[in-house]
Amino acid sequence: MRCLLVLFSCLSAQAAQARGFASHDLTAFIDPIKVTIGGKATVQATPLNLALTCAPCTGSPAIDVQIGGSNDGTEKRVRSGETSLGKLESLCIKQNPDCRLSALPVSPAIGWITVYALENGGGSTAVILRGGDLLTIRARADSPGHAEDSVRALTQTIVPKIVGP
Repeated sequence: MRCLLVLFSCLSAQAAQARGFASHDLTAFIDPIKVTIGGKATVQATPLNLALTCAPCTGSPAIDVQIGGSNDGTEKRVRSGETSLGKLESLCIKQNPDCRLSALPVSPAIGWITVYALENGGGSTAVILRGGDLLTIRARADSPGHAEDSVRALTQTIVPKIVGP
């Protein structure tokens, strides 16, 4: 009995530390995503990946949403301040001089959004981290502003439900 109690205590402690996302199934968000971006969107989804295109929507966005993992220490470094958003932006600018990065209000997770020019339009990427889980929302559109609008709209619509309380 004592061994079971010790085992239960260890498992409970591990469960308390693993505070990742509340949801790991993007298929549950197909309808809210279509409504947010535009009812004429075409969506293909699996639990961990969702792809959307909508030529008649504002900006003609192509959007990819992915749930994965992050165990490289980025979340810890950003939360502690060891890696600032300014440092992340400078890394982004090295890849694309037009890149701009800002914080996303996604508490209790942490996140940021980048906006950048592409050869034929623009792109935007949101990165959300919580407890080793990673949510990425990436959009390409006819302009950086339209790509950012799509990512921010999805961030407001689905991120609270995925991240959880």
